Amino acid sequence: MRCRRHNWFFFLLFIGVAAGAWAQTPVAVPRVSVQVGTAQNPKDVAVTLQVLILMTLLTLAPALLIMTTAFTRIVVVLAFLRTAIGTPTIPPNQVIIGLSLFLTFFVMAPVFNEINQNALQPYLNNRISFQQALANAEKPLRAFMLRQTYEKDLQLFINLSKPKQPPQTPDDVPITTIIPAFILSELKTAFIIGFYIYIPFLIIDLFVASTLMSMGMMMLPPIVISLPFKLLVFIMANGWTLLIGSLAAGFK
Repeated sequence: MRCRRHNWFFFLLFIGVAAGAWAQTPVAVPRVSVQVGTAQNPKDVAVTLQVLILMTLLTLAPALLIMTTAFTRIVVVLAFLRTAIGTPTIPPNQVIIGLSLFLTFFVMAPVFNEINQNALQPYLNNRISFQQALANAEKPLRAFMLRQTYEKDLQLFINLSKPKQPPQTPDDVPITTIIPAFILSELKTAFIIGFYIYIPFLIIDLFVASTLMSMGMMMLPPIVISLPFKLLVFIMANGWTLLIGSLAAGFK
């Protein structure tokens, strides 16, 4: 017992000495400082404003990615599919959002490439100004949203904005009017696709429910019997390939 106590004593003494030596050793800790100074020329003010605008855009990046791309339609349609099959938690939300995100990148690849070539790379190489880069980046995104926007929705927001002079060409429509019209059109299109998705699964539910009623099995929930049949029909019809292919083709 004494030997064990001596061992513990020397172990604790060693830890204490090591800790003391470590405390005496200077440790290099990086220091970060932010300074606020006075601008010396107008160029400094312009650069500061550009940095603030860029930080604001980074903050709004998730909303811009969701509302100005194909993400809204894809995620709503996949949510309709999950509900129509009768599996509200399968696939999980992470899978639905991840699949929608990568499909969005696939669909928007031509638009992103055009923005990179005509706006981002020239600006990084100091060939164009920041304002010109924003204008060049807006053109392909505006063209994409206008292709997917219904005329009635666009006209609705033009009327709500009450412009002094009605726009004569699509280029005259401000981007602040195109974005809400595009979002409304995407929701409308997603609900139309969701309606067509529901029809075959609804027929299966009605058939199973009527069969159970005729057999007198009223206590058995129809969803328990119809779910395997809906999964079987969806798999045999190659549903994932058809749905994803139709969604991607709908943006061309």
